[in-house]
Amino acid sequence: MRQTRGRSIQVQPLVRGGVSLPAGLPVDPYRHGLYTAEELYDADDYAATRDARAYAWSLHPAGRDDTLARALHDHAIDEALTAWIEGRRLVGVMGGHTVQRGEPAYAAAARLGHALGAGHTVATGGGPGAMEAANLGGRLARHSRSDLDEALDLLARVPAYRPSVEAWARAAFDVCDRFPGGAESLGIPTWHYGHEPPNVFPTAIAKYFRNATREAILLEVCDAGIAFLPGSAGTAQEIFQDACENYYADESSIAPMVLVGRTYWTETVPAWQLLTALARGRLMEPHVHLVDSVEEAANLLVSGT
Repeated sequence: MRQTRGRSIQVQPLVRGGVSLPAGLPVDPYRHGLYTAEELYDADDYAATRDARAYAWSLHPAGRDDTLARALHDHAIDEALTAWIEGRRLVGVMGGHTVQRGEPAYAAAARLGHALGAGHTVATGGGPGAMEAANLGGRLARHSRSDLDEALDLLARVPAYRPSVEAWARAAFDVCDRFPGGAESLGIPTWHYGHEPPNVFPTAIAKYFRNATREAILLEVCDAGIAFLPGSAGTAQEIFQDACENYYADESSIAPMVLVGRTYWTETVPAWQLLTALARGRLMEPHVHLVDSVEEAANLLVSGT
C-alpha cells in the first residue's frame, strides 16, 4: 500500500506468464556452463549423441517454442562464455575445415596452436581441420614438441570425420588420454554447420545455434589477435568481419591480424589487397600482417604487434 495525493492505491505484484518449452529437448536452455567434449559425444553411436540430436532438432521446422528454446540456450552460452573468458587472454586461429590429419597444413596449424598456447588461451571455431589442429596444439602447450609430433602421428591414422565420425572422435579422445593435463583452450562451433562435428580438443566448448551470433562472438573474444590460415569463404568472412571491428576501434582495442600464406592470400584468395586498402591510414594499419610461416605468425601474436 502507498499514498499518493491523499488517496490510497493498491500496488499489485507483476504476474509473469509461464513459459512452456517442448518436452525432450536435446539441450538444456538454462544450462549454467560451457560444454565439454564428453557432454557432446555422450554416446558411442554419433547419431545418438547430444551433438547429433541437437543438429537434427535444428533442422526441423521450428515453432515459436522451439525458437524460444534455442534463443534461451544461446543466451545461456553467452552468459557462461562471458564468465569463462574472465581473466584469460585469448588468441584466435581461423582456417579451413577441410584440412585433414596427416597433411602438412594440419601439422603447421598444430605447431601454431602449440606456440600460442604457451602464453595465451587458444580459441578457434571449434570444428575439424585447421581448427582441430590449433586446438590440439593449444591443449598440448604444456607438453613437448615430441609429444605433439606423436599425437599428430596417432591422429593421422584416422584422417577425417568421413566416413566415420565415431572413429575420428575416438582417435582424438585417445590422444587426450595419452597426454593428460592439457592446457585450456576454447572452441566456438555452431549447429548451423552441424554436418561438421565439433573437435574434442578444446577444454571448453561454446556451441551456438545461431551462426551470426557465434561468428561475432568468436572474433570479439580474441583480444590478443587472430591468425588466419588458408581457408575458403568462412575464413574470408572472418577476416573482413574482424577488419571491420579494427577499422572502427580506438587504439587500445585494436587486435593484431596475421594472414598466414603470402601466395594464398594474395593470389588464390586475394584478400590481402583489399585488407591493406581498408587499413591504409587507419590506426589498424601497423597491426595487419602477411607472413609465410606459422612461426612468424606466432612471434607477432605473442609480441602483441
